[in-house]
Amino acid sequence: MQLDKMVNYHKALADPTRMRILLLLSRGELHGQALAKKLNLSQPTVTHHASKLREAGLIKERRDKNTVYFTLNPELIRQHAEATVRFIFEKGEGEEEMSELNETLEATVLRNFFAKDGKLRQIPAQYKKKLIVLQMLAEKLEPGRVYPERELNEWIKQYHDDFATIRRELIMHQFMYREREMYELNPREMWTRWDQVR
Repeated sequence: MQLDKMVNYHKALADPTRMRILLLLSRGELHGQALAKKLNLSQPTVTHHASKLREAGLIKERRDKNTVYFTLNPELIRQHAEATVRFIFEKGEGEEEMSELNETLEATVLRNFFAKDGKLRQIPAQYKKKLIVLQMLAEKLEPGRVYPERELNEWIKQYHDDFATIRRELIMHQFMYREREMYELNPREMWTRWDQVR
């Protein structure tokens, strides 16, 4: 189950009125006016909350002339509840969801921070996004090659003018190491992993 669907499910539940609507519907089908009367709410308020529940798939509706009737969607409620438990407590599915989420984040960051010509628009302020950008740059460097500082500066300049900051960040986050004024990529295992940052 996609993580965004799971989140929408919990957002729909995160309201006392909506929880009360679900409780009332667990006893059987009700129309909007009956719900409004039982909850002591206006019809528009009930309609608003019911639409949130319907969008998340937690309730179904049917129309009979001018009256809208609501019923629970118990199968979907159970599916979401079980998927949440699996996501949190069972490794496999949760890790798959995190991997999918990470891939989406990485693609979004690269699209937002790099122009079509490959230039870095700006160095991200957010730590995780900065690490994604640094990793992308590090992956373009040649493993095993020793870069003199001047050559590394020129290489960085093709992506961003602030070569000193990027060079320092590459060292700080273990993508590269420096000996005197010579720079070399560290083994990938040493790189600061953005996907492990919380």
